[in-house]
Amino acid sequence: MKRFLLILLVLATAVATLGAQDWKPRKPITVIVPWGAGGSTDQITRLTAGVLEDAIGQKVVIVNQPGASGSVGTKSVLDSAHDGYTWASGAAADLGTYKIQGMLDTVIQDWHLFLTVANISVVAVNANTPYKTFDDLLAAFKAKPGQVTVATAGQVSAGRIAMESVRKYGNIEYKMLPYDGGNPAVIACVAGETEVVAQLAVEEADMLRGGKLRALAVLDDKPLTIKGLAQPIPPITNWFKDYKPGPNYFGIFLPKDTPAEVVKGLEKAWDSTIAKSSQIQAYALERGAVFAPSYGAEAQKRVYAYLQQVAWLYHEAGRTKLSPDSVGISKP
Repeated sequence: MKRFLLILLVLATAVATLGAQDWKPRKPITVIVPWGAGGSTDQITRLTAGVLEDAIGQKVVIVNQPGASGSVGTKSVLDSAHDGYTWASGAAADLGTYKIQGMLDTVIQDWHLFLTVANISVVAVNANTPYKTFDDLLAAFKAKPGQVTVATAGQVSAGRIAMESVRKYGNIEYKMLPYDGGNPAVIACVAGETEVVAQLAVEEADMLRGGKLRALAVLDDKPLTIKGLAQPIPPITNWFKDYKPGPNYFGIFLPKDTPAEVVKGLEKAWDSTIAKSSQIQAYALERGAVFAPSYGAEAQKRVYAYLQQVAWLYHEAGRTKLSPDSVGISKP
């Protein structure tokens, strides 16, 4: 009898494994982009969706739901059936800081992370401003504390994180004007609604190449080269020697209780398709991003170092409802 039960268990495991490997969705997948069209999340998610469609044999539909710094769209995924047909997207650092900011009751460990690229922020100014260098901008921030306007994608966004770093290391104050996504923030700066924008390079690249924006510094410890720009963008460590950079990973996120066969199927698609995608690699090269696919424990590990920095940066600025260590984010 025991031997019979053991054989049944082995067979059941084999069938389950085969089913996971052969997972094919029965209907279109919906991916919620919690920011406006044209921004960093929208760009990479639409590209990833197109690459994935062939791998999973089903349509992947993108729905933009901006609002409350990405938490509105993410909540839609949390509130939907966790059946593998509604996915979230965005920056993992945003996902990991919603709870400490009092926006959503979720932490990074509540999600399966499927990462595609790492993005980095660039402090840029409207080309008609008098700021030719980052020194000029720092001087303006100090001469007019809290008056120099900066466009960002909202309270929890790459631009906000970048500017909080500038505020901390430069000992300055600024006036943030939030928009419903990175692309609207960039357009606002180009239109003259703000003097500065500090969103991701992928969102600013076209306007930098077109001469509408002037890049002053990249939030990294090495220069950033963007195809079409005559000169690399200088690293912010030229001014802030103690600044510790970290990549801002973007991807697709599934709730932790998503059926195992869906998760395994997507892992297989990541290995066979996303990790080898020439389209995503070309996008990264064109727009100043880093091609960095991963999932599972490796993705959680990659995300954590940057999440620590962001969470504690917000907390030290007095802009959190909870201490990061109360949700398992230790101080870096």
